[in-house]
Amino acid sequence: MSIESKCIFQITGWDEKTYQEIGDNAKLTNAKVTQSYSGAIEGTSTTEYLMSYTGHGTANFVGLERVSATIEGKSGTFVIQHVGSFSEGKARSSWSIIPGSGTEGLACLCGKGSFVAGHGEPAQVSLTYSFAPNALT
Repeated sequence: MSIESKCIFQITGWDEKTYQEIGDNAKLTNAKVTQSYSGAIEGTSTTEYLMSYTGHGTANFVGLERVSATIEGKSGTFVIQHVGSFSEGKARSSWSIIPGSGTEGLACLCGKGSFVAGHGEPAQVSLTYSFAPNALT
């Protein structure tokens, strides 16, 4: 049975480096981001994003996030795969929990979600998850 829920995360650290200038203010970067979660997910995470900025102030990104958290009283870690964009002052990502990435009490966790966040604001996260006994399928 899937559960629909909400939580927030707050960015606690951001270390971004440009690895290629493209021209006209476009560039490719890598960012290591730390976050704290509250709500349906209680915990912390570290994310590695690869980002492509355009000269028009927009960006697209992909990332992997390792979350160490408690959900429904169950503790462990899991990995999220992100695909998102930044425009009009907001970052938006659709993500999914990588099947089989959970550990300990979260070993059978599966799900997907999305977030929207403005610069410096807590991100509003929507998620649908379940504890599937066959989370690898």
